[in-house]
Amino acid sequence: MKPERDAPLPREPIDRLTRPVADWMHVEASSGFVLLACTLAALGLANSPWAEGYLAFWKTKVGFQVGSFGMQHSLQHWINDGLMAVFFFVIGLEVKRELVHGELRDARRAALPIAAAIGGMVAPALLYLAFAGDGPARNGWGIPMATDIAFVVGCMAVLGRRVPVALRILLLSLAIADDIGAILVIAVGYTDDLDLVLLGAGFAGIVLVAVLARLGVRSFGVYTALGAAIWYGFHESGVHATIAGVILGLQTPARAYLGRSVLSRWVSCVGQDEPGPSAREAHAAVRVARETVSPLDYLVHALHPWVAFVIMPVFALANAGVSLAGASLFEPVPIAVAIGLILGKPLGIVVFSFVAVRTGLCRLPTGVSWTVLLGAGFLAGIGFTMALFIAGLALEGDLLDAAKVGILAGSAVSAALGMACLFRWLPTPPTSGRDSGGS
Repeated sequence: MKPERDAPLPREPIDRLTRPVADWMHVEASSGFVLLACTLAALGLANSPWAEGYLAFWKTKVGFQVGSFGMQHSLQHWINDGLMAVFFFVIGLEVKRELVHGELRDARRAALPIAAAIGGMVAPALLYLAFAGDGPARNGWGIPMATDIAFVVGCMAVLGRRVPVALRILLLSLAIADDIGAILVIAVGYTDDLDLVLLGAGFAGIVLVAVLARLGVRSFGVYTALGAAIWYGFHESGVHATIAGVILGLQTPARAYLGRSVLSRWVSCVGQDEPGPSAREAHAAVRVARETVSPLDYLVHALHPWVAFVIMPVFALANAGVSLAGASLFEPVPIAVAIGLILGKPLGIVVFSFVAVRTGLCRLPTGVSWTVLLGAGFLAGIGFTMALFIAGLALEGDLLDAAKVGILAGSAVSAALGMACLFRWLPTPPTSGRDSGGS
């Protein structure tokens, strides 16, 4: 009998309820389904008799006051600038992991997803500018540039074993490279007037984090407090506060402090002369076990469920609700966004990838043809979360609502086209006697 990888804890009655939920939450596609449900709920509520109260709820002022120091913002602002900083922190962690351990660590292997990502950002932005018209609407050029990895993973899960491993890796690497580009867009294109003193204080905190790491400080509490202070410095300086989350994610160590063999040797020596380990030894065992895993992997594992099943769904509830009464796709902004996602993404990805392959920078992975890459390019046009986020920075009022209509329509059409193309062009996997279903 194969031993379980979980801790050898006794089974309790509550486990019958919690274990299936925990297993479901660790299926990557599950977060995409939750995000879709929250998006549909937001749309339904925003177009229901309760729409006024629903939309007003997110504008409720929330804050605190301690002496002369205080912060008062709408609930939506706390979500977009506060909770989403955690989302961007996890993006920073995933980017760091790809740069250290993943596809982006090797220049030749990274060339294709990076070229595809650049094309998938440049072409949508140019198409948006071509169709958006003049005036404030042009500020939304960054909206169709990024890919929503949760929805893409969900679509690949529906396709199941049709999706070759090479295509899955390419799409995920492309999405990570996309996120890097979107972060740069936010930092450069959507930064308000700067308060250099507060920005300097934020960067001083980042330097302090690096110094403490060099000194061997490993307390998550210390770094959490410092991270909150850095977030405040960026938030008040005019640079979008989520950038602080990305930088802190990139600073997180990607290597464990101790080798795994240290844990087994240490545990084997504990309590040999006693009936059982003491409280002090048990506490030390927890610390040793934690330090055999890199801080990066530990934090990704700890924060991913919160980001996937709390932060992103709450963000969708707060931002995806747009009244469709009188809304029209046949206006410059929604047309520009939709065309950027539906046509710009696959066009840029295929053209830039073709140039990279023809110039000898890289080659297509095994099992990925140009038609399959085109289908993957359509899937990459699902821009949802990051597109809504950038839209909130770039536009306001009626223009923002119009952009949301374009994002929803463009992402839905991109998903349908991507799924149809990949279903048509990917070969049907051979059936196995042991397993006839998907994962």
